[in-house]
Amino acid sequence: MVGIALAVLAGVSLGGVKFLTARLDHALHKANLLDTGARSGDAHLKGPLNYLLIGSDARVANPSMGHRADSIVIVNIPAGLDRAYLISIPRDLRVTIPPWPATGYKGGQDKVNAAFEYGLADGAKLLSATVTNLTGVRFDGAAIVDFNGFKQVVDLLGGVDVCVDRQITSIHTGHVFTVGCYSMTGAEALDYARQRYGLPRGDYDRQRHQQQILKGIAQKLTAPSVLANPLKLDQTVRAIGSTMTVDTNGVPINDLVLALRNMRAENVNGIRIPSVGARIDGTSYNVTTPEADGLFKAIREGDVTGWAAANPNWVLRI
Repeated sequence: MVGIALAVLAGVSLGGVKFLTARLDHALHKANLLDTGARSGDAHLKGPLNYLLIGSDARVANPSMGHRADSIVIVNIPAGLDRAYLISIPRDLRVTIPPWPATGYKGGQDKVNAAFEYGLADGAKLLSATVTNLTGVRFDGAAIVDFNGFKQVVDLLGGVDVCVDRQITSIHTGHVFTVGCYSMTGAEALDYARQRYGLPRGDYDRQRHQQQILKGIAQKLTAPSVLANPLKLDQTVRAIGSTMTVDTNGVPINDLVLALRNMRAENVNGIRIPSVGARIDGTSYNVTTPEADGLFKAIREGDVTGWAAANPNWVLRI
């Protein structure tokens, strides 16, 4: 989410913030990513704030991006604007996708990430409409992150620190991620974040790994060794910008940076949407459980902190 990436500037002087914000703003791709019905009202920076984060292997500007989103996350920032909850939506979650006349899609039941494909060039808009239909949440902005591009960001930072709590063998590269805490290269971090087969909780574990990588990047960005190196910080901020397409709902990037200056990586928490696996008409899905309604209500009413405290089994350790 662009707000968490911007929070790195919290440890920089005001003059440095203005300079780096200008560099970031220049590097970012801007687009209208939210459907009208999924967008919050007036542009504002009064919490709680909710952003839609979409992980993809291609940029919005790429005309061949007719594929499904790799990850979908609601980023909830409570009223104090000093913490964030990454609420991962299982990409196999069975939902109702609304009709999309622009592409001739008539609507229907499918996996949530299919909305990104059915909307083609407007995939983010159809996905946002689908998520709003599911949760009732309207968004203050959105971002598409090219996770493939984050390899460069991680390598610029000299790697990202990740704790692996279960040995994983990559189905893509054959690399074995052993148990322990160590620094991963950009390629290793991306490979690790993509694994879900053979894991006890499948896609839930993959969601947690993605959240670990995002949090690890935020932690590395705020390290004194990075903040004290203007050249590295500038290169990294511009690299982050080049991997993201954003819709800030009309809020200037500079204002967003200043509003989130108290955000810290240790105050970023993961939550998985309550759901269970189900096989319907020969296809494997996730379907929401009754607890999900309580989470959606908490997001709408600005009390995710209270819901997380009452439902610790759905909170991810990242």
